[in-house]
Amino acid sequence: MKRSLTAFLQMVIVLIGMGVFAFLLWEPHVEGRNVNSTLFQIYFNDPFLAYVYTGSIAFFTALYQAFRLLGYIGRNEVFSERSIKALKTIKHCAMIVIGFILGAEGFFVIVQRGKGEDIAGGVMMGLFLMFVSLVVATAAAVFEKTLGSAVEMKAENDLTV
Repeated sequence: MKRSLTAFLQMVIVLIGMGVFAFLLWEPHVEGRNVNSTLFQIYFNDPFLAYVYTGSIAFFTALYQAFRLLGYIGRNEVFSERSIKALKTIKHCAMIVIGFILGAEGFFVIVQRGKGEDIAGGVMMGLFLMFVSLVVATAAAVFEKTLGSAVEMKAENDLTV
């Protein structure tokens, strides 16, 4: 793959990370119940917000690993153990994100439903994000397995030559 293409894809990953980070910081300020709250009230009186921030660590870890994987591809080191490890980490992070979203869905269904609030939008967004994370985890698992087989074949060929 051309070096310029991998650099472009790395820039896209950086922009996605910056956009998600900005959204995570901006959204609590415009949320309905936090419009007139102080910064302390927004960030320290909402355990669900702390839960979301904790869950986002796995997302940013997966983005970092994707950035590193593109670096390996740009340096023609795609058939290496480091690439396989990056794909494995991306797969595990996607599964962790799915777990955190399932926890948030449970919170919506158990706690918020009893308060008479409309939870349909939050549940639908959670289901969509779980589907996206599942696709990422599946793709990473398939690529990991395929790349692992290719690395093994390359190692065997290096031994026979």
